[in-house]
Amino acid sequence: MVERLWAGWRIPSMVEDQQAAVAGIADSSGTAAGGETGLSLFEAILQAGLPDEQTHIVHRGERVFAILNRYPYSTGHVLVLPYRAVADLEDLDPDERRELWDAVHRAVVAVKAAFSPDGVNVGANLGEGAGPSVYDHVHIHVLPRWRSDTNFMTAIADVRVLPQSLQDCWERLTAAWPP
Repeated sequence: MVERLWAGWRIPSMVEDQQAAVAGIADSSGTAAGGETGLSLFEAILQAGLPDEQTHIVHRGERVFAILNRYPYSTGHVLVLPYRAVADLEDLDPDERRELWDAVHRAVVAVKAAFSPDGVNVGANLGEGAGPSVYDHVHIHVLPRWRSDTNFMTAIADVRVLPQSLQDCWERLTAAWPP
């Protein structure tokens, strides 16, 4: 598994992980705390009542929202998903499906405006066999990519260097999110 090397702000992030666990959002592994509630990780985040700045929710629509990936592949990695926890794309109702793909489009626009990447990956891992860490709540990944983001650290040390904090990413993406 690829490790992540976070820049000098890691200590405040660890404190946030502990606070989130206490608030019932997630533990440091990214799994829902108090899984006996029957909520998906993302439903637990939504129902925690915390401000978007703390949960890193970038956008709230009528049926879907976008949130920064807490364990990103690259700086600015966004997840777009419905409020309702469904495991499969085909379980979305037509309105959720339309809004989901509209929000994915807006996420790509925001990522390009906020980070000026060389490219953008958009994708989904559907079903437990596809390898997602959260497979009970369908989500679409939108992540900026740069020609230099796969370097010797990833190839040799199995580590990603993330040069920007989640808070900085959240500020840039919320400012760049199109109306």
